[in-house]
Formats: sequence, structure tokens, C-alpha cells
Amino acid sequence: MRNPKIGVVSLGCPKNATDTEVMLGLLNEAGFQVTFDNDEAQMCLVNTCSFIGDARKESVRTLVELADQGKELIIAGCLAQHFKEELLNEIPEARAVVGTGDITKIVDVIKAVAADSSLRLVEVSDIPNNYDDEVLPRMATGVGASAYLKIAEGCDHRCTFCIIPQLRGDFRSRSIESLVKEARVLVSGGVKEIILVSQDSSYYGLDIYKKMALPELLTALSEIEELDWIRVMYCYPTETNRDLLAAMVSLPKVVKYVDIPLQHSHPDVLSAMARPKHPEKTMDLIREMMPGVKIRSTFIVGFPGETDEQFEHLVAFIEKYRFDRLGVFTYSKQMEVPSGHMPGQIPEKVKKARRDKIMKMQHAISSELNAAMVGQTIDVLIESYDDSKKLYTGRSQWDAPGIDNLVYVREDLDSEDGERVYIGEVNRVLIEKAKPYDLFGVACGGAAEILENRTLKEELQETRARYIPVTAV
Repeated sequence: MRNPKIGVVSLGCPKNATDTEVMLGLLNEAGFQVTFDNDEAQMCLVNTCSFIGDARKESVRTLVELADQGKELIIAGCLAQHFKEELLNEIPEARAVVGTGDITKIVDVIKAVAADSSLRLVEVSDIPNNYDDEVLPRMATGVGASAYLKIAEGCDHRCTFCIIPQLRGDFRSRSIESLVKEARVLVSGGVKEIILVSQDSSYYGLDIYKKMALPELLTALSEIEELDWIRVMYCYPTETNRDLLAAMVSLPKVVKYVDIPLQHSHPDVLSAMARPKHPEKTMDLIREMMPGVKIRSTFIVGFPGETDEQFEHLVAFIEKYRFDRLGVFTYSKQMEVPSGHMPGQIPEKVKKARRDKIMKMQHAISSELNAAMVGQTIDVLIESYDDSKKLYTGRSQWDAPGIDNLVYVREDLDSEDGERVYIGEVNRVLIEKAKPYDLFGVACGGAAEILENRTLKEELQETRARYIPVTAV
């Protein structure tokens, strides 16, 4: 059997990224050659996204580009789950498609197609409800002090605009024991921040513990000594209750950051979306129980039937609650879900104008909120050095990677209060300047925890390879 070099492209959300890392970890463990230079790969594993139209287009474009380069393709993820045989029919270079519930079969799939040059394989369960609770090997796809931990798969909600339940199946939680074990493996490899992800993290545990058990999971993760921060992504409005918020307040390692996609504010639009009404009650509860919290939310504009009055209701809602972090998406029509068949579809030009209006308002809000940070000393997790700016870059506890603000940090070793900057550690930083979406400051207190062998650790961090196998121990 030949042993082709296997390249990789991972598209879509952090949940997809963790699936990619698991597949690479399994392949590496099985002895396959994994490369992150697709030019030298004979075969490419592409983990695709099909959540909205733009994501689907990006997946298709990536597949076509790799096929044009003569690569054999193993297509995994949501697009594979969505279209199955169509991908093999339309892309001659596609050797196999692997569904969202079948990623643990990746070794057998690639062994089969590597052994038989004529084989074209479909490994896609009709109902993607397989979910392994084991701690599987992962191969990290980037060096950093943060790592995602997928705590559940699938979703039990049936929002009328969302195809995820069709692509990922019903909600399935992993056990607290397995998640803590995997988190310990990640932390032992230098991770300082664990980011919990799923389609609905606040729903965690209801299927296996018969109650929402995210507070218990957060408590268990907080006992990992070398872990500094725990971040929760993707909470659901009606499940972000007093018990969860009380746990987040009481556990020092849980960052005071709530990511809660509200999607809209007008009750009629929310009803059409099959989303919870009265988001103002959720916002008031969070701010009541978590003083100093920063809240990220996302909204959809241009949902079918959204009137000018309903849109202005959303504008007023955002203006009132002044979100610290905000994403606004134009409605993406998909015929596989109920909203694709609803009357009153909004023209793209109107959707984009509505999005632009909110983002212009949010730009001003973010500028004011950031300006208020000047003069404050905050913790910043330093992740890299920006050669062009000659500054270190990192994030505060209120910023998730890839979507939120950055903090640029300089050293000032000549001043009395100047301190070094420690990559991969939480540093104390005095904020000196603010822009609408970024902060600038000076290191003022060193790392929150500096190991005695810091010099060795720095040297290792500077010379370690970009891609590091993370194997369960």
C-alpha cells in the first residue's frame, strides 16, 4: 500500500477545527505522512463548511483549486454530510467523502483509497449521531497559548434559518471526565486558555446527566493548576440562567465574557426564527449578576419578512445595550430549512444596507468603550510578535481569538516600571491608547506566573515546530 503525503485544509468554525485536529492526530498515530505544505502533498484532506451560502462557496472554491492542482481529495465535514455522492459525481479528483459523524473512520478511509486507485468511497452516516467520548489524539494546527475543547456535538434546537441539526445531528455531550482528561493533555503541552465550544454550550450535559451541567464542568476544569483562563462560547438565551452565571462569577479562571447569539430583538422576527423572545431580560440578568462583564452577540438582518420598523427595533436595542463585541450577518437563504420557503425574502441590497447601518453604529460604540480602557491595567495573554509593528500581540480575558479585539504590547525596559513581555503567558499591561477595535499598552507587571525555568521555556517556544502532535496520556 502506498503512503501518500496528506495535506490539510480546515474551513469554517472552531468546532470544525477540532475535528480536523482529531483526524490529523489519528492519521499521524497510524503512521501516515501529514504535511502542512499542500504543494508537496499528493492527497488533501479538506474539512468543509456548509453553514451559510458564503461558507459553501468557499468550500467549493477550495476543492476546485486543489483539484486543478492535481490533488486527490478526501472531503470531510458539513459539505460532505450535505451532498454525499454529488461531490464524487461532480469532482473526479474526489476519492472519498467523510461525514460529520464519521471522522473517527478517517484512517480506514485513507487506507482503502491508498490501496485501491480505482476506489471512490462514501463514508457518511445518514443520521450523524455517532460521537466518541474518548480522548482521541489531536494534532494542533497552530502554535498558541489557547486551545478549543469541543464539549458536545449537534443541536436540539430547530431555528428556522439553521441547517446545523441536519448536518451534525441531535445534541450529544461528552462526559466531564473525558473533557477534563483532554484539557489536562492540552495544558501539559503549554496551553493557558481552554475555549469551550459546541453548537450550544449552555445546554451541555442535559442528555447524559439529565440536567444542564456546564457549571459542574467549569468547576472541574478550574481545578487544573497550570490553566489560567476558561472561556465559554455559544450560550443560548433561555439557558443562560442564574446557576450558570453564578458559577461563572465564582470561578476565578472563568473569564468574565459571555458569548450569546441573540439573533434579533423584535418578538415577531424571533418568533419566525423559532428563537427565544425577550432578549432584554437575558441582557439585564447578565449585567445584574456579572458586574464588569463584556458581552459578545451576533444578529441577523434581512430575515424574511423583516420590516423597516422591526429593523429599527433592533437598532434601538443595540444602541441601548451597547454590546462590547458584536457581529452582524445578512440572512443567508437556504432551501433545506424553513426560512428558505418563507414569504417576504429581502433583497440583498437592503440586507447589506441594514448591516452597514448597525456596524457603523457599533464602530462608534466600540470606540467609546475602548477609550474608557485607557489608563487601566489588565491581564493580557501574549500570543505572538508583530514584526511590522514591532509590538507583541495578545488578547484580554474579554476577547476570543479570531473574532474580537487585539491588544498590542510594547516593552519599556528603560523605565523604572518597565517589564519584559512573556510569550505564552498572561502579562500585566497598562493600556495607553485605544482604537475602535484594538488596544495598545506597555508591559508593567511581568507575567502573572513565571516558571523558574523561564529561559528554557522561551527558547523552546521560539524553536518549536508550528504543528505539534497532542496525544492523550
